[in-house]
Amino acid sequence: MKSKRDPLSLFLLAVVHASAAIAVFVVVAIVIYVVVNGVPNLTPDLFAFTYNSENQSMLPSLINTLLMVALALLLACPVGILAAIFLVEYTVTGSKLVKVLRLATETLSGIPSIIYGLFGRIFFVLVLGFDISLLSGSCTVALMILPLVIRTTEEALLSVPKSYREGSFGLGAGKLRTVFRIVLPSALPGIFAGVILAVGRIVGETAAIIYTAGTVAELPGSVFDSTRTLAVHMYTLSCEGLFMDKTYATAFVLLLLVLALNGLSSLVAKKLTKGAGEK
Repeated sequence: MKSKRDPLSLFLLAVVHASAAIAVFVVVAIVIYVVVNGVPNLTPDLFAFTYNSENQSMLPSLINTLLMVALALLLACPVGILAAIFLVEYTVTGSKLVKVLRLATETLSGIPSIIYGLFGRIFFVLVLGFDISLLSGSCTVALMILPLVIRTTEEALLSVPKSYREGSFGLGAGKLRTVFRIVLPSALPGIFAGVILAVGRIVGETAAIIYTAGTVAELPGSVFDSTRTLAVHMYTLSCEGLFMDKTYATAFVLLLLVLALNGLSSLVAKKLTKGAGEK
């Protein structure tokens, strides 16, 4: 006899499938819209090394975006990963310190980006004297992604089976060696998933960067020079309303940049995980 499925289960199954289909449709529609409007407007002038009022080149902004991503990750990832290791491996489960730190990270992750921009403007630009620069913008977005890096790293470490730790201790390894040679390599895929999300947030950020890094569409001579990222470049062009064709072209390049960075991060994660497994 065939078992009859509960009508409520069938309804929930249909809702789940419909939600997944809607999510896929929205993503595909956005990508198609950007591609259709962006590709025809790509011209060699948009990739000129110097920006001016005639070509509205995006190349300086593209390079500035990569520089900001690299500097922000360099600032945020070591602090976030080490903080997560401390929370998971060196604190007692359920302690007040862990609860306070987790509450702080969850609160920081929900703060609007413009608040980070105002804080960065006051602290990094004015108090520390970094001025409106690449360094101020990178420090600000590093603070923005720090809670994300901490939470994703923490979840990745918690997902590593306890038997890995027990086996390492049983073979005579110390705490530090176990964490950095056994636990951390096993958690790399989850950690890099958080890094990928952080890269996406950096690349797409505008409000905080305008307040701290500025809108100068030139390559910086140093980290103390003002810069314009690709997202800010696209925002500026769209606000002017005179170069919508180049705005769509910039959006297409921005989409490709995010996909390329995500693919590169996934490739590095696989290589490191494979290398750790061979060891």
